[in-house]
Amino acid sequence: MGKGNQSCVTEIELLGFSDFRALQVPLFVLVLAFYVFAVVGNTLIVLVTAAHPALHTPMYFFLRNLSFLEVCYTSVTLPKLLVNLLSESQTISFLGCGAQMCFFLFFGITECCLLSAMAYNRYVAICCPLQYALIVNQRLCAQLAGGAWTIGTLAAFSQTVSIFTMPFCGPNRISHFFCDILPVLGLATTDTHQYEAAVTILTVLLILVPFLLILLSYSLIISTILKMPSAEGRHKAFSTCSSHLLVVSLFYGSAILIYMQPTSVQSQGHDRFLSLVYTVLTPTFNPVIYSLRNKEIKSALRKSTGWKLFPQATSLG
Repeated sequence: MGKGNQSCVTEIELLGFSDFRALQVPLFVLVLAFYVFAVVGNTLIVLVTAAHPALHTPMYFFLRNLSFLEVCYTSVTLPKLLVNLLSESQTISFLGCGAQMCFFLFFGITECCLLSAMAYNRYVAICCPLQYALIVNQRLCAQLAGGAWTIGTLAAFSQTVSIFTMPFCGPNRISHFFCDILPVLGLATTDTHQYEAAVTILTVLLILVPFLLILLSYSLIISTILKMPSAEGRHKAFSTCSSHLLVVSLFYGSAILIYMQPTSVQSQGHDRFLSLVYTVLTPTFNPVIYSLRNKEIKSALRKSTGWKLFPQATSLG
């Protein structure tokens, strides 16, 4: 990490992928394609599930929340990355950096909690089908979603305020493409061990614990699936679960690897590429894995647009 000026920082230079000049244009095209697909796909899901009364069920309520989150989540970091990939100036104001970090943490933490709520909903639907309507009612859905948004708000605001009230009067460059929490911590001109410990604790509570709960839910789901008498039913259920687990593992796994390592390792810039997994790939895969492979969503899309897309459909229970 370069040293930059030694006066109090008013802007931060996001080095991004500037040390890979040959990759700038190809990466721009790739990220732009993924970003457009993620925004269009997730926006379609929000509009379609809101417009069709048949999709006003707990599963689609959570999907609507997730898709709205993904649109916001990707829009916090990717537009700035796209601009920087084609620009000589790669700076962001100090206040802008704080705002970007706050919203990134807000949407990211909320998604971590929401995904665990979705896994619980799927567990009840498959493992307790007779009690599903009684357990997962409108009130519980609102409580789970509201809890996820509330936790995201409190965690993001508290972390951002605690970090950006520290002195930043030294280096102003980070080897990253957005203002992530650990690279920015590395710029603080004070002892940050206490803050790093707080980040590790939050990672355990808000990323690792939800991930473990999701794995527990899916282990119980798989146990139930194995008892299904129909081979075709087992195949469809396993196909759905494996797709969900793949995306969830990519999202949580990459985040855990990044946020549970020391700032000194982060400052070397290796995690820029790993960060692309949860900032670019998983928001793009989610519309396909969770919804666009779903026959109810595709039927609603055909009714809304007249498009005869994906004639062969499978239901995601």
